[in-house]
Amino acid sequence: MRVRAAGIGTAAAAAVVLALLPFALSAYHQALAAQVGTFFVAILGLNILTGYTGQISIGHGAFMAIGGYTTAVLSRDHHTNLVLTMAAAFAICFCCGLLVGLPALRLAGVYLALATFAFAVSVPQVPLKFSKYLGGSGGVQSAKTVGHLWLYGVSWTTAAVLFVLAWLILRGRTGRAFRAVRDSEVAATSSGVQLPVYKTLAFGISAAFAGVAGSLFVMGTNGFAQPSEFGILLSLQILVGAAVAGLGSLWGVLAGAAFIGLLPTVSSDVPLIGSTHGQDVVFGLIVIVIMLLLPNGVAGLLARLARTRARGLNRGSI
Repeated sequence: MRVRAAGIGTAAAAAVVLALLPFALSAYHQALAAQVGTFFVAILGLNILTGYTGQISIGHGAFMAIGGYTTAVLSRDHHTNLVLTMAAAFAICFCCGLLVGLPALRLAGVYLALATFAFAVSVPQVPLKFSKYLGGSGGVQSAKTVGHLWLYGVSWTTAAVLFVLAWLILRGRTGRAFRAVRDSEVAATSSGVQLPVYKTLAFGISAAFAGVAGSLFVMGTNGFAQPSEFGILLSLQILVGAAVAGLGSLWGVLAGAAFIGLLPTVSSDVPLIGSTHGQDVVFGLIVIVIMLLLPNGVAGLLARLARTRARGLNRGSI
């Protein structure tokens, strides 16, 4: 009970800070903070799939592309409200996730990772094939653009709603089934868990979250969806963010999102003599250092601190 109260208190404090933060930021930093919110949603979705069911995916940039193009096309061709396009992206990517999850039932480990990698490489090529409808390499420009403060509010409101949705899913029967699949498929099957249903469902939910993140991503680029924005690097960034956050826990997601959302900007200011790609070098070095220091991510660090505090309280009560 005490742990749960502490978790609720921490979440409430974070919500208050995020609600007041944009009024202390410039327009540029509001855009950066909104980008962190976008990555928060994407990492949250990947964590459900990889952290809670043990299915490795390097293809979430592809689902973000589908969600992003959904927003751009609906806005351009049908002048749909941008918030409603996120709901459409959620539904479409949920169905796409189910379709990808079905063949993935026969794959595991590195083979599943390679399959999702191929998916991430293939999807950005679709707009090039259907350039008449999707703009080709030139991309699609939505009919509406938004301000930085509006984008910040929508990004973090969406992140909060999806965080609560993920928490409700994972604390219930579905979440227990996901964890059973992750820990042992044989034991899960013997306990009555239907592996095809829950493994596919995890893909669908995770892809739906990524689709919403893709919609937010496009809004953050002035409503512009372009294939090059959704390359394999985006999928790898989301995976790095999930690892930094800590797989199998929701409490480190904010740290993972801040890491991949802000570090490229920070690392670009670090001078590296003799390197034309100083930003990439600094980013890679910091990732290595964090993985060495925090092999279980920020969530693992928080769990260790909580256990240490609990032991101290127990000693004090004695």
